[in-house]
Amino acid sequence: MSRHGKVLVAMSGGIDSTVTALMLHEQGYEVVGITMKTWDYASAGSSKKETGCCNLDSFNDARAAAVHHGFAHFVLDIRDEFGDFVINNFVDEYMAGRTPNPCVLCNTHIKWRALLKRADAMDCQFIATGHYAQIREQDGRHILSKGVDETKDQSYVLWGLQQDVLARTIVPLGKYRKTEIRQMALDFGYPELAKKAESYEICFVPDNDYRGFLKRRVDGLEEQVNGGNFVLRDGTIVGHHKGYPFYTIGQRKGLDIALGRPVFVTEIIPETNTVVLGNEDELNRNEMTVAGINFVKYDHIPEGLEAVTKIRYKDKGALSNLYNADGKVKVSFYEQVKGIAPGQSAVFYEGDDVIAGGIIQRK
Repeated sequence: MSRHGKVLVAMSGGIDSTVTALMLHEQGYEVVGITMKTWDYASAGSSKKETGCCNLDSFNDARAAAVHHGFAHFVLDIRDEFGDFVINNFVDEYMAGRTPNPCVLCNTHIKWRALLKRADAMDCQFIATGHYAQIREQDGRHILSKGVDETKDQSYVLWGLQQDVLARTIVPLGKYRKTEIRQMALDFGYPELAKKAESYEICFVPDNDYRGFLKRRVDGLEEQVNGGNFVLRDGTIVGHHKGYPFYTIGQRKGLDIALGRPVFVTEIIPETNTVVLGNEDELNRNEMTVAGINFVKYDHIPEGLEAVTKIRYKDKGALSNLYNADGKVKVSFYEQVKGIAPGQSAVFYEGDDVIAGGIIQRK
């Protein structure tokens, strides 16, 4: 009988999840490793070799670590669950003129729920992942907070985890810096793993060409959307574009238009296949609306609560006040914020704690 209980550990074959599994095993948990296959690159129509979490080498690396340390390991195929929900949402969001964050959606609706379902089937009390974040219980709630290593912190992509999920989740790396994890990999006898490069690409867009992915997924897309108008804020038509789904808020490069000055995409209007261009300062906003709220630290947001709001993963955050608005949250920033993109996640912080998060809406 283990000292701490039975835990199902998501193992991608990378350094973080492998060290997580070995750390918990060493601490006395009964570890069961599981590697989830979410996508195969042949389905994407890409010629690039599989990398990251979806390739056979990674599966073998995860299994080898489990076998060497004497705990069970399984491969779980969740391509159907992943594809129906995450892929379709990814396409639908771009077609709606928004910029999706599929990793957040996958964590919230697919990976954690898939892990919990299998954990229950295997009588595991806990699930664990190699994310850099921390979870604690306080005043009857399970609170997600930033990892110690802010350069690796992943609390932003975990805002959607609900209380029942957080209650059973262990994230042991949150107390460490990446350099310490690399040293642990060496200490465990995995020098190659300690040097292994990290992958930041979307697993189903291996070449980072989301436009090519959309074209392959939506029949006749180019013909449907080609030739829309580039306009300025006052409505002046200044050129024609390749189709609104192929542009993102804040984009400057690849516009194929010369106006004698740098211009940026400031708004996307899918209803009329219009892309609005403007100067860099026209990307600035001082408020936004966020929907699909998941409450983490509190069960509601006190009216006017001061918070640091992050609008993208690598954003340092900006001071703001939060107001309730018919089930949504209106965010009023103290200063102008650049490049607010509908479809992206907004996460509200109080110190290092995640208050809540949601999806940025169009105006």
